[in-house]
Amino acid sequence: MYYTYIIYSTSADVFYKGFSTEPMHRLCEHNNDLSHYTSGKGPWKLVYLKEFETKREALIDEKRLKKLNRRSIEILIRDFLSRNE
Repeated sequence: MYYTYIIYSTSADVFYKGFSTEPMHRLCEHNNDLSHYTSGKGPWKLVYLKEFETKREALIDEKRLKKLNRRSIEILIRDFLSRNE
């Protein structure tokens, strides 16, 4: 399976959107400063996760996520979290 995800840093007040086949492993990499953009901005918290059957679908969704403004991201996360409580 393939996933798109959004992580959030409270210390930097920033969202990061990405794609992975192992989102929890990827989160650990972000939290251990193994990713250039997220390095030094942690700790990171997973706030959004969506599963896809194909890599193509996930990459298309990642591109869509990266185009969203902050307000749209916050609404998307709020809806995701309310569905998964």
